Amino acid sequence: MSQQPINHSPDLKRLQDEGFEVEIRAGYLLINGVPYLNSNKEIKAGTLVSELTLTGNKTTKPNTHVVFFKGDYPCHRNGSSIEQIRHNSNQQPLTDDLVINHSFSNKPSNGYSDYYEKMTRYIDIISAPAQSVDSSVTAKTFKVIESEDEESVFNYIDTSSSRAGITIIADKLKIGKVGIVGLGGTGSYVLDLVAKTPVQEIHLFDGDKFFQHNAFRSPGAPSLNELKKAQSKVAYFSELYSKMRKKIIPHEFYINSSKIDVLRVVDFAFICLDKGNVKEIIIDKLEKLGISFIDVGMGVEIVDEALIGILRVTTSTENKREHVKGKNRISFSDGDGNDDYSRNIQIADLNALNAALAVIKWKKLFGFYQDCEKEHHSTYTLNVNMLTGDDQL
Repeated sequence: MSQQPINHSPDLKRLQDEGFEVEIRAGYLLINGVPYLNSNKEIKAGTLVSELTLTGNKTTKPNTHVVFFKGDYPCHRNGSSIEQIRHNSNQQPLTDDLVINHSFSNKPSNGYSDYYEKMTRYIDIISAPAQSVDSSVTAKTFKVIESEDEESVFNYIDTSSSRAGITIIADKLKIGKVGIVGLGGTGSYVLDLVAKTPVQEIHLFDGDKFFQHNAFRSPGAPSLNELKKAQSKVAYFSELYSKMRKKIIPHEFYINSSKIDVLRVVDFAFICLDKGNVKEIIIDKLEKLGISFIDVGMGVEIVDEALIGILRVTTSTENKREHVKGKNRISFSDGDGNDDYSRNIQIADLNALNAALAVIKWKKLFGFYQDCEKEHHSTYTLNVNMLTGDDQL
């Protein structure tokens, strides 16, 4: 995967062909073996690191003129720091195996046109003092750098995380197998958000078809021809998100008491169902298996010719489960068919918000977001714009 942007990008290919030690790691562009002088006037070799802006597998104009550097601070021939390019000096992990020590800023009036111009300009500045001491030292070592061979779940590099400088935080979500039970409005938005994380596998459980009304309360914009296929929801969404990532596993059936053991395959579950009796069976099984889960719910009704509603996110982990049934946080009733919720009022923005609240909580559980409250139950009341959190750990 890492070699593809080099082969498809003239600027990266030129760097490599000219002998620079080019490497792409976790969405960053690295040039290894860059010679420089330290404060003791010793010749050392460091690593120059840049964000990498890609369109598909090809580079575009760099998003920023700033670069990172792994090594001591580069100095002039007399041992004084090259202050003209200093941006920041602070040890910072970009990934688990890439820790930088400094960042530099040298901005041309029109920015850098490509990564060849950007990286060679910084190399010239950093290496010039070392080359004045020993003319034989060069960053053009022609050393072969093996591309990272880790199998990514994505079909292309996640440059969003590297561009934001949060790759090491995003890696916290390189967890096991996540299940999404129910791919209605909220469940499909949960999938949309989870699919953009590096989880190992995503398992989809739903026995329903993807019909025209589903198009108006789920992410994306299916064509009329796609709707005419009347595919199952799991087939439609697995095909859609497989364009972006691997390891989306469809299970084209409803989970019930006879198929409940299929939940053993997941390490975490999102429950996005409105059928209470089935939900109770699923929750009992997940608790028995010691699997953490998040259950979502949405109640919407018509009042004075406008909609009001409450969105709910209830979390259950091995450290806290008693509130789920002890406080009746989750309804296991299927309704009598006379209330507005039984008519299944769903609105795309509310589905998306319910899903976002659930996924944010999931990310908190794994340390992606800081979690000071550690709430295991939260609600959002629409008409008074009130978000509450309860059942703290």
